[in-house]
Amino acid sequence: MRADVQQVADGTYLVHGSNTNWVILTEGDAVTLVDTGYPGDREQVLASLAEVGSSPEAVAAVLITHAHNDHLGSAEYLRATYGTPVYLHEAEVPHARREFLQQVSVGTVLKNGWRPGVLPWVVHALRSGGTTHNPVTAPEPFPTAGALDLPGRPVPVHTPGHTDGHCAYHVPGTGVLISGDALVSGHPTSRIEGPQLLPDMFHHERPRAVASLDLLAELEGELLLPGHGPVHRGPVRDAALRAREHAL
Repeated sequence: MRADVQQVADGTYLVHGSNTNWVILTEGDAVTLVDTGYPGDREQVLASLAEVGSSPEAVAAVLITHAHNDHLGSAEYLRATYGTPVYLHEAEVPHARREFLQQVSVGTVLKNGWRPGVLPWVVHALRSGGTTHNPVTAPEPFPTAGALDLPGRPVPVHTPGHTDGHCAYHVPGTGVLISGDALVSGHPTSRIEGPQLLPDMFHHERPRAVASLDLLAELEGELLLPGHGPVHRGPVRDAALRAREHAL
């Protein structure tokens, strides 16, 4: 399956993988790659880099919103093959090493199997490597506070709840928020359209996930690039508040 690469702003591309998005930020010949889809999305990740005129050798760093397999998929491959640093929030580093796993259990998913869309999503997740053991051997915490010295100058924003170390990435220069799973615009298991939290079963601590929407509502921007669902255009604040209303 070919990845759907969409340019949403100067040097900014939202890529729709098989069920998860990733983002490419370009600056000259270098790129920042935010998230990497499922393990089974590797060919799509590599193809998406080529489509924007880049290559895996040109990836200055991989930034991970959180260490679930549908976002972490090719991070270790890029690190081991090309020496690409993989950065996460310090609380998410041991999660990426798989010292623990904050992910919905198979039992919980089965209990929710009656809900629309859940069983097809499970089949896809299994086929794409969603439950494989896929650690990053040497993940690193962000090297500096504030804006990172990487293409796009993304600013990590700690948004715990989905996982302890979940981070969104704010790109003030283009008014972009890369929100990961802290704020999405759709999911195969959801029947809500537009900005929303993922269904409850996916969050490690749902109350913290709801509270993190208030952090996102403080950010300036007009482009929401979520971990799942289409690009959302309009004030980030409005999107975060709309998701909060759905969650209450």
